[in-house]
Amino acid sequence: MAGMAALRFSSRSAPTSLPMLRSGFPMKARILAPMPLRSRFPRIYAFSSNDIKVGSNIEVDGAPWRVLEFLHVKPGKGAAFVRTKVRNYITGNTVDKTFRAGSTIAEANVIKETKQYTYKDGSQYVFMDLASYEESRLNEAEVGDKKKWLKEGMDCTLLFWNGRVIDFELPITVKLTVVDVDPGLKGDTAQGGSKPATLDTGAVVNVPLFINTGEEILVDTRTGQYMSRA
Repeated sequence: MAGMAALRFSSRSAPTSLPMLRSGFPMKARILAPMPLRSRFPRIYAFSSNDIKVGSNIEVDGAPWRVLEFLHVKPGKGAAFVRTKVRNYITGNTVDKTFRAGSTIAEANVIKETKQYTYKDGSQYVFMDLASYEESRLNEAEVGDKKKWLKEGMDCTLLFWNGRVIDFELPITVKLTVVDVDPGLKGDTAQGGSKPATLDTGAVVNVPLFINTGEEILVDTRTGQYMSRA
């Protein structure tokens, strides 16, 4: 029609534009890498019973177990076997299990992550990932006797299996403060006797006679024994 300009539509005339920044420059597209999944889809490993050693994590009857002791037995008659003592991560029960030598065993995919014990919320102990601020919680039964060495701000190692916390490990050496102890006597030496001392976590350990209230000491969490002054 006269007086009207003809319009043409073409894919070339309508390019797709990128979003613009306030400065007038187009934004650059960025591809974000997917976040890793801790153990939502756990990997399954298998190894021979001949490879069992103390500390091995195995999966038996759908549960994770930690090997505490093992012994390879070759009887005069019959097939060789491996006798083990294992602890169930979930229930805490310790039992004896025997495996035929050379048999295939599933390895439990136990993942270790460092978390900081931050505070106690009621009956729960709260651990935090200082990078992501993700919290993990353990109850009184799960913490058990380890609570007597646990102090706020302490870095611990949490063990995950199938996306849940199944255990945690304390530092081998911890620094704690003596809050109650009989006063030391003049002339007491490291070669003398010992006396019980109450620490700031509530734990009681035997310390040398020269240790006084207010002093910081180092304790081995595996044995619960005094090591030295801090």
